[in-house]
Amino acid sequence: MFPPALIAEAAVNGLLAGAAYALVALGLTLVYGVLHIVNFAHGALLTCAMFAAWGLHAAFGLDPYLSIPPLAVAFFGLGYALQRWVIGPSSHGDDGNTLLVTLGLSIVLENALLAVFRSDTRSLGGDAGFDVVEVGPMLLSYPRLVGFAVALVTAALLWALLSATDTGRAIRAVAKEKLGAQLVGIDPRHVYAVTFGLGCACLAIAACLLLPTFYVNPRVGNAFVLVAFTIVVLGGMGSIPGALLGGLFVGVVESLGGLFLGDSLGQLGIFVIFILVLLFRPTGLFGPRA
Repeated sequence: MFPPALIAEAAVNGLLAGAAYALVALGLTLVYGVLHIVNFAHGALLTCAMFAAWGLHAAFGLDPYLSIPPLAVAFFGLGYALQRWVIGPSSHGDDGNTLLVTLGLSIVLENALLAVFRSDTRSLGGDAGFDVVEVGPMLLSYPRLVGFAVALVTAALLWALLSATDTGRAIRAVAKEKLGAQLVGIDPRHVYAVTFGLGCACLAIAACLLLPTFYVNPRVGNAFVLVAFTIVVLGGMGSIPGALLGGLFVGVVESLGGLFLGDSLGQLGIFVIFILVLLFRPTGLFGPRA
């Protein structure tokens, strides 16, 4: 039996790690909440963002945390352009076509990354990812503390954008009633593109937070998106508070699972929870539907 102090430390570190998961899930649930589609290119776009953060560090020595503002802006623009001029026109307004287009986009991006970077695994190197902060008897990961704080700030800013700005009101209007929004002069195509851009910006922030403690290769995003899907279902499809709280909860479950079952089985508890939620509460914790 592990001592209570070690269990508490694992739980807190899991809570901190879950913040990065929450950011990945935020982008996924935001796109679903407005466009009502599951974005299969989410993992590939996360991989692109991680390679972008790694490239800025390798070429210019830029700290990943300092890369957050420029990459968030760049990936917002990339997401806007993809939705406005690739995904939207290709889907012709059909959700089934949109799923196929995002799946195709994922395949194209992954293979482009494989062609450029091969299958080699890359990381920042050094020992920055092992920095710890002493909080009483606990040793907490410094990169995860930073990630936790940035994730909370990002979620708060996103919530404020959606609830207190004209853009946010337009996004909520289109999500609830597209035809009614059009009748009052809102352009759904622009709103869809802005929403997709915000989802990609969340991915860029998550990538910068993950990179100090994780590696990157052309397929790494798929592992995170698999967990993000679980979080979205747990919190409720389309729910931003659900994605944030679900991410934190999944981080704790993964950390405690790794402690009790070993690192190789650490994620077992996540998928057990996923099955239980689908069985007993398919709408999730906060979502109106799943």
